[in-house]
Parts: sequence; C-alpha cells; structure tokens
Amino acid sequence: MLLENKVALITGGANGIGRATALYFARAGAQVVIADLAAAALETVCEEVVAAGGAVATAVGNVSVREDVQRMVDTAVQRFGRLDILINNAGITRDALTTRVKDGQVKLMSEEQWDAVLDVNLKGVWLCAQLAAVPMMAQRSGRIVNTASVSALGNIGQANYSASKAGVIGLTRALAKEWARYNIAVNCIAPGGVKTQMTAAIPDPIMQELLHEIPFGRLAEPEEIASVHAFLCSDMASYITGQTIFVDGGLKV
Repeated sequence: MLLENKVALITGGANGIGRATALYFARAGAQVVIADLAAAALETVCEEVVAAGGAVATAVGNVSVREDVQRMVDTAVQRFGRLDILINNAGITRDALTTRVKDGQVKLMSEEQWDAVLDVNLKGVWLCAQLAAVPMMAQRSGRIVNTASVSALGNIGQANYSASKAGVIGLTRALAKEWARYNIAVNCIAPGGVKTQMTAAIPDPIMQELLHEIPFGRLAEPEEIASVHAFLCSDMASYITGQTIFVDGGLKV
C-alpha cells in the first residue's frame, strides 16, 4: 500500500480537502490524526475513517496556538509511536477589498481580517511544521506538505489571503533547505477551485466566471487534491523537496 504504516497528522481535517485526505490516507494504509476546531465534524470523519478500515485519532485545536499544536503532535506520537507526515491544510478566508469607496465613504479591510488570516494560514503552517519536525528529526525522516493556493499569485479582495499563501510558498522553500539534512521533505500544493464549503459560498455569477477561466471547465474534487498529497508523501516522491505544485485544472497556465 502506498502509505502503509505511516503516521499522518492532517490539520483542517473535519471537512473538504482535509476530510478527503484523511480517508485517502487511511485507504492507502496510513494511521491518521485529524485535527480541527470543529469537534462534532471531527468525530464524523473519525467514524468514516474507521469504517474505511483505518486507525485514527483526533485532536481539537487551533493551529495558530502553540499549545494546541503541541497537543496535536503529542497525540500522534503517543497514540501511534511516531509521526511521519504532516499535511498543513487548515485555512480560512476573510475577504475584503483593501481600500474602497462606497457611497462616498472609505471602507478598509480591518486589521482583524488581516491578522486572522495570517495567523491561521501562515503562522499556523509555521507552528505545525516547527513542532512536527521535532519527532521527524529524531527519526531522521518525514514528509511535510503545506497548502498554498493559486491566490498566492494575487487575487482581488484577498490581499490577506494572497499574502498568507505567498508566504506559505516562501516558507516551504526555506524549510526544505533547513531540513533536508534530516531527510525531511517539505513541499507545497497550490489548489485552484475545489468543491468545498468555502467555494460553495461563492455567488453563482462569480462561480460561472471562474469556471469559464478554468481550461478543464470544472472545480476539482477534494479527492484530486488528496491524491497529490499522497504522492508527495510516498516513496515515489523521495527526491522532491521545496516544490510547489499547482493543482488548478490549468487556471494559471
């Protein structure tokens, strides 16, 4: 099996890409720890993983809080004896134009909107990688896959989100250089539109415009992102590190 006997920590595991990745990894032979703030949804995914024949543990917590992240890592090590894989998937949006004028009034993206997104999407990725790397260094092996986005290239109304995702790409490259000596590969996936709760909230006219721009003419299924996660965490990708793979149906070609 592709990930047999591997132990994987997946953040944002309660829905969307995280849920799909947990199920994919379990079917590929991995033992999984799924982490999220949504406790009830985590339990549902946990039941699905067990039904798929997988071994699973859960950790409720916020990736931008060091103590919570340490608990996630400890859950993996205490439950399964090691930690081989980190999928840094948790993320949020707080969309707003940076500055705009409406009805003669200047509207600004708030500092709360900026800080919330950078805390989860960039600081959270750094914290999870930093703490997950400790047992990986002791093992002298590990795979970390971070989540960027096509929005890293810039997107209207998403200055905070775009900055966070561009930061993830830079962080990935830095960590890949730092940790190669420990046989830890650090890579990044930049999805385009994916069928998740986040994209379900996009108004239909905007969605139709997006679909028109995608050469494949559709959004990705979460499982199509999960399969790339699995590849990067498998022995097939043993000499790949510091890379960002755009999984976007040709959107940014």
